[in-house]
Amino acid sequence: MPPAPTSPLPPGAAVAPAADPASPPARRHGDWSARFAAYGPLAGLVLLCIAGTLLNPDFATWDNGMNVLTRTAFIGIIAVGMSFVIISGGIDLSVGSMAALIAGSTILVMNQLAPLVGSPLVAVLLGALVALVLGAVFGLAHGLLITKGRIEPFIVTLGTLGIFRAYLTYFANGGAITLDNELVDVYSPVYYGSWLGIPIPIWVFAVIALAGGFLLNRTRYGRYVQAIGSNEQVARYSAVAVDRVKVLTYVLLGGCVAVATLLYVPRLGSASPTTGLLWELEAIAAVIVGGTALKGGGGRIFGTVVGAVLLSVISNILNLTSIISVYLNAAVQGFVIIVVAFLQRGRR
Repeated sequence: MPPAPTSPLPPGAAVAPAADPASPPARRHGDWSARFAAYGPLAGLVLLCIAGTLLNPDFATWDNGMNVLTRTAFIGIIAVGMSFVIISGGIDLSVGSMAALIAGSTILVMNQLAPLVGSPLVAVLLGALVALVLGAVFGLAHGLLITKGRIEPFIVTLGTLGIFRAYLTYFANGGAITLDNELVDVYSPVYYGSWLGIPIPIWVFAVIALAGGFLLNRTRYGRYVQAIGSNEQVARYSAVAVDRVKVLTYVLLGGCVAVATLLYVPRLGSASPTTGLLWELEAIAAVIVGGTALKGGGGRIFGTVVGAVLLSVISNILNLTSIISVYLNAAVQGFVIIVVAFLQRGRR
């Protein structure tokens, strides 16, 4: 009599039922949210543009389109940097106040340097360099406080939000810091100038977005940022320099804030305590609407760009029509953040 076949499983082990080949594969819970993140913002932008054209024919004009994109450039550039921070699992609530302080400091430096160097152009270039350095230093301070000080990003940036704006108010003595007239003539083309019929801020926004997309998707740093946001402990076990990557992420955001501020200053030629007000709301909204997971771990720069344009289109439609008051624009953005965050529940 042949011996009975032996089972490779230990006694008492449960045997999983065999899968039925005829049954359809189970749908993963995250499929719908992933598809929404990928196609929802773009579809929403297309529908908004159609609605805006139907509500007011002036919406579809070239001049209005360039105006919308130019106004998007400031928030869009900041949102590109904010994408890296949120994907890594962090947040920065101070970008609006940081922009205000950088704007005021840059104007003060330019006004002081112009008589000394004898050239308005040199003064503007040196002031731009100071702005970039300040943005990097502020971002470095955030990164070090979060990584070395072990303080939550929300607390750190909430504190610096008040610090930055308070110092600007102090430097401006409660009023406004204004750029000298001879500097305005040299500096104004940065905002009002154009190349090939497209305003300079739009070109800068496009370059920053392309560079951000390449950095996030085609470099080791970008993969580390996503890994940290997905699971920081696993990233540490995988020999990723988590603290260094986080610090670089906040430095990158500070640099983006500085670039956006340099483009914004010649628009009004001044900085006041209201400069950059609620920019943090708009930047975070652009990132979240663009499909980046609020809990970190995944996101796309293209989605952030679409989200920034979508929010600007909403604001533009409110200005061109009388559906609701333009004073409710911030409320609309707040509702958008809550709705998208609700739809993102559980996605990481």
